[in-house]
Amino acid sequence: MIKIYLKAGKEEPVKRFHPWIFSGAIAKIDGTPEDGDVVTIFSHRKEFLGIGHYQNGSITVRICSFEDRQIDLDFWIEKLQNAKDFRTKLGLFDNKKTDCFRYIHGEGDGLPSLIIDIYKDTAVVQCHSIGMHKERQQIANALMVVLRGRIKAVYDKSHETLPEQYAQNAHNQYLIGESEPTVVSENGHQFKIDWVTGQKTGFFLDQRDNRDLLARYAKGKKVLNAFCYSGGFSVYALKAGASEVDSVDVSARAIELTEINVALNGDFKDKHTAYAKDVMHFLKENEKAYDVMIIDPPAYAKSMSKRHNAVQGYKRLNALAMSQAAKGSIIFTFSCSQVVDRELFYNTIVAAAIESKRHVRVMHQLTQPADHPVSLFHSEGSYLKGLVLFVE
Repeated sequence: MIKIYLKAGKEEPVKRFHPWIFSGAIAKIDGTPEDGDVVTIFSHRKEFLGIGHYQNGSITVRICSFEDRQIDLDFWIEKLQNAKDFRTKLGLFDNKKTDCFRYIHGEGDGLPSLIIDIYKDTAVVQCHSIGMHKERQQIANALMVVLRGRIKAVYDKSHETLPEQYAQNAHNQYLIGESEPTVVSENGHQFKIDWVTGQKTGFFLDQRDNRDLLARYAKGKKVLNAFCYSGGFSVYALKAGASEVDSVDVSARAIELTEINVALNGDFKDKHTAYAKDVMHFLKENEKAYDVMIIDPPAYAKSMSKRHNAVQGYKRLNALAMSQAAKGSIIFTFSCSQVVDRELFYNTIVAAAIESKRHVRVMHQLTQPADHPVSLFHSEGSYLKGLVLFVE
């Protein structure tokens, strides 16, 4: 096995169970690793630190185990069983109202770069590193052991999340069995999921609790769902008794999905209107005063080099929304950009409020649900930030 030795002092984060080894921390490598290889990490004193996947880049190793052990089928079964036990405590297995949830959330479940989502009887795997992708079949095999009788198919949807050159030969495909797009339940709301053609693994599962919170404020209200994708917030608002819901997304496919999902949950033709438009243009042209607004854009920045532009984008968007909000309205605003941390997002929203010249109060501070866990040793896993604002 290839051995990697760290520089003096660089072992401290690893001893605190942080799972990333940066290139600048490495003193020497015994052997010639290829992307995706399993490597062993040692301190400069040759103390064992962990085992992980190598990938040439800023984050050179992602640690899968802080114990000296084989990364084999038994390893994957143990990790997947731990994740199952955790989600069972959350009440997500055998839940009559919810049959879609996140089963593995990367570092939060001790498996960096691995995402697994469950949609009824199908598991969708998404690997964000070459090492995890090379393990995909063994992961699928372990899933069938741990979830025996619960799932019938495992689909790999990693092409979009892998390094470009490697991804040229990585094709999305079923690893075990086959299944068709299906209708799932989330808190009793129905959504059509197509993991083959949809964004991410097919649905934005991380907004489940926040959609549920929205329902508390939607009854009798005029609601705008901006960047609606497949209409999750729109469905919750309508079923909660909103008087009117407008869904806006630049993607015509997203609007099509939204209308399908709205129809699955009742006859809301007189209450729901969908617009395939750019959100900024829609806000500038629209004269309607909404009681509740959801501002949930895609990640504006995926690297530190683009963080400044992302912050300016969030500020402009939220300032415009606040300036047009009805007096006494509520805004749910979010950022899923990992490089924009909670404090920076908060300060950006403050700047937007100052620019809009509105008095704004914070009602709730939001994050991702418990099936998207954050390891205490890896704060970077807290990617979803949200604020519920009261605008006067």
